[in-house]
Amino acid sequence: MNRWAKEAVHWRDGGEAFISVAFTWQLPKARRIAEYYRTLGCSVRAGGPGTFTRKGFLADLCEVGGELPDAIVRHNPQATRASYGCPVGCWFCIVPKMDGKVFRLIDDFEPRPILCDDNLSALPAAFQRHIVERYQRAGVPLLDANSGFEPATFDEEVFQRWQPVLRGPWRFGFDEQSEGANVERVFRMLRDLSPKRKQVYTMIGHEPFAVCMDRIKRVIAAGGEPYAQPFIKLNALKREPHVRHDWTLRLLMDVARWTNRHLWRVTDFADYRRETRKRRPQFLMLPLEEGM
Repeated sequence: MNRWAKEAVHWRDGGEAFISVAFTWQLPKARRIAEYYRTLGCSVRAGGPGTFTRKGFLADLCEVGGELPDAIVRHNPQATRASYGCPVGCWFCIVPKMDGKVFRLIDDFEPRPILCDDNLSALPAAFQRHIVERYQRAGVPLLDANSGFEPATFDEEVFQRWQPVLRGPWRFGFDEQSEGANVERVFRMLRDLSPKRKQVYTMIGHEPFAVCMDRIKRVIAAGGEPYAQPFIKLNALKREPHVRHDWTLRLLMDVARWTNRHLWRVTDFADYRRETRKRRPQFLMLPLEEGM
């Protein structure tokens, strides 16, 4: 199921070539792909979140932007979307900047096992029911609500609405300390589920170390599984975290590895960080497809 493309994806339809870029650090490779198609005499279109904050990076080689319905399937054949946009407006997120704060709903979306909408719990209740019913009618198992639910809008009705179809983990974010009360409320609703079914994105690096570590440990204490994602600038051309506050690059790498490999089950971070590590961590990056 987790067959996400690791690079920009591309394909050709007659004399037209398409490139879909999930992250800005994939742009240098995308540029080489565009140059190749140009040598074949193709016209080239490029889109996706990775092109949004650096529109000029490919502009001399191809048309940038526009929309190609269901392009996300090129990144993962089991992925789909039923909506675009998010009303929350998090400063670190590209979604409201790219797709706006008003939802765009896709009534006739194709149900597939991975649903990548940006904020399921904030969708209109009627459309949430529409998504659930469409999965039920199609007989397609919903194995992963990939981008998850928003703690501020996740309530008992949302939980009961999605429970009949969601077979995978309940994903939500605890990205800033101010979300603590809402996150604790969500955990109370999910208290009877196993830790593997309560997976919480916990961004690190944008707040001081002690604050980020407190969020991680609160998730563990509540019976969930945190996933630490180091903060990376939206226009970064290298897949490298942005170092702020009292963090170092090494500390970001160590916290991500300790958290995401579930090493907190066997050792405290204070003991883990004294050890020498040679391998770089695998940061979680959700290959969401916005607009193309």
